[in-house]
Amino acid sequence: MKKILVATEKPFAAEAVEGIKKITEEAGFEFSLLEKYTDKSELLEAVKDVNGIIIRSDKITPEVLEAAKNLEIVVRAGAGYDNVNLEAATAKNVVVMNTPGQNSNAVAELALGMMVYIARGLFNGKSGSELLGKKLGILAYGNVGRLVAKIAKGFGMEVYAFDAFVPAGKIEEDGVKAVGSTAELFETCQYISLHIPANEQTKKSINKNLVSKMPKNGVIINTARKEVINEDELLEIMAERTDIKYVSDITPDNAEKFAEKFEGRYFFSPKKMGAQTDEANINAGLAAINQIVKFFKDGDTTFKVN
Repeated sequence: MKKILVATEKPFAAEAVEGIKKITEEAGFEFSLLEKYTDKSELLEAVKDVNGIIIRSDKITPEVLEAAKNLEIVVRAGAGYDNVNLEAATAKNVVVMNTPGQNSNAVAELALGMMVYIARGLFNGKSGSELLGKKLGILAYGNVGRLVAKIAKGFGMEVYAFDAFVPAGKIEEDGVKAVGSTAELFETCQYISLHIPANEQTKKSINKNLVSKMPKNGVIINTARKEVINEDELLEIMAERTDIKYVSDITPDNAEKFAEKFEGRYFFSPKKMGAQTDEANINAGLAAINQIVKFFKDGDTTFKVN
């Protein structure tokens, strides 16, 4: 009998756990749960005899993979998977999957909510500005980017996008204006919403040079990864240009410097909130277990990322 472990330091909603357990047992598999663990040793013990693991932001390191002798598949419930060591997993013949699209609406709504919040001066009681008629640039036009565009158009924003892997014609089918480069996006738009992954090409790619190109009162909204921001250079350009603002779903490493210098011009959520809705939580969890069942029953590797 295959044993499936749900290992989540930040637990799924109770409804999601119940659903995962039900699907696991109906498939004839054994269900195991590790929640709110506080030490890596707990995870290392829990993985010893499991065949499949569902995680959220939990780290699957070479040490974890070494401990999990029977492991065949890891599914990260969410779109990003940089918390899984893909090289080590591949070396152990462990399939790694994600659940793209399940958290997309939650992240898109958060991005627009953060735009409203910063535009209205963090709701400080003073006069702010509106999103109507403003130019929004979407960097990476995947599941989240498309939903951000859809919602932003409802606000009456003029929406632009750049994605090196999505044809311009495909973007423009949605009534969004495609531009030819990241630089052009920053030059054109007052608001920039980031949806790029963190990889060797994108880490620290949002730098002083790009941000300096933004029109007056430029705002960067980051619901992607903190690693894509060159934090030192962002601090530099925000010191030089007092009109630039930054809001992020990920607290940066140098958050205290923003607090010291840029009151009213930044906001960071206390923890990553993009997928923190009941709906996204349930959707991602159920998608993860369904992918595991299909993998073991049918050999389905549709969402494999390694």
